Amino acid sequence: MKIGLFFLVIGYLLSQFYRSFLAVLAGMLQSDIGVNADDLALSSGLWFLAFALMQLPVGWALDSFGPRRSTALILGIGGTGGALVFGLAQNAMHVHVAMVLLGVGCAPVLMASYYIFARMYPPAIFATLAGAVIGFGSLGNILGALPLAWAAEAFGWRETLLALAAGTALISGVLWRVIQDPPAAMAPEGAKGSLLDLLKIPALWVILPLLAVNYAPAAGLRGLWAGPYFTDVYGASATQVGQITLLMACAMIVGNFAYGPLDRLLGTRKWVILAGNTLGGLCLLVLWLVPVPGFWTSALMLAAIGLFGASFPLMMAHGRSFFPPHLMGRGVTLLNLFSIGGVGVLQMLSGRMHSAASPVPPEAAYQAVFLFFALFLLAGCAIFAFAKDRTD
Repeated sequence: MKIGLFFLVIGYLLSQFYRSFLAVLAGMLQSDIGVNADDLALSSGLWFLAFALMQLPVGWALDSFGPRRSTALILGIGGTGGALVFGLAQNAMHVHVAMVLLGVGCAPVLMASYYIFARMYPPAIFATLAGAVIGFGSLGNILGALPLAWAAEAFGWRETLLALAAGTALISGVLWRVIQDPPAAMAPEGAKGSLLDLLKIPALWVILPLLAVNYAPAAGLRGLWAGPYFTDVYGASATQVGQITLLMACAMIVGNFAYGPLDRLLGTRKWVILAGNTLGGLCLLVLWLVPVPGFWTSALMLAAIGLFGASFPLMMAHGRSFFPPHLMGRGVTLLNLFSIGGVGVLQMLSGRMHSAASPVPPEAAYQAVFLFFALFLLAGCAIFAFAKDRTD
């Protein structure tokens, strides 16, 4: 089981890379195939929407077939195919198709590890384990920052993506060999096993709105808007953008490790989640009010948004605590659907906000994006304030 989990973390590293690498390649894609920032906003949003829409079938597959076949086959076909299409892309439509395939391919990896944690490990350490997977897997965020910029400039972005396609195929094959499926969970006599049973749990309805928006600002800024923002406002080079996204990626990794054990240290999940996300919303409001505070001040503000926006593992632990064992696969993927689906929708809407805002001065369009994310995040916090606290 441990070797299987190790390679699931490697697979999740690829997932983190594929959701965040567009910010670094933005300038190259624009000059080579005419893809602009709004096109990339749509492509990034399509990755998250494809990922989200796959969560329900992935949950069914985890409960029905286990994590080995579910993960290896979907990652192998979708992930490898998406990277190949991206490496051969000639226009924005090809990039859109590639990102959809990559979103499909990456969909089962994290949930497979969460499914194993929920079925095989004590509930009290779920948040810590969940945060550790994202923390280690977020090295993909780092690889999708400065190292990607170096590789793309040294070898070309097409060659880099084709090499990643080969690596994705290799990891999929290894996952087929090493993952061990947990024993099947038996439903209590007379209990149903449908999504509707999960939606009948009242406690979820005040958790889901914040879950739908809590990751969106960090993912949107790290995965897309950081690059155009620093390029347009500060005239940053690809290497400088790589440095900024690397800083933000490191902050997100720290956040994932920090949030994990806080529920046990402080005896609460609700108030840790609420405090962290409120601080993230306030950072966004500061950037809206002062959109050009200086190169490194802006970088530190984005890093803070990444740090405070890393509450996803703790929110998953909070929601998971309300699920019966025989619906664990469907339950964790339902939560992930709202989280990643929210990112996809808000990412595409943020592109509309950016294009609709005045381009003069250049920071005005990004002010609209910062305010957009801030309002949704703080609204989610207001609803979550009525959530039921629960720890294991």
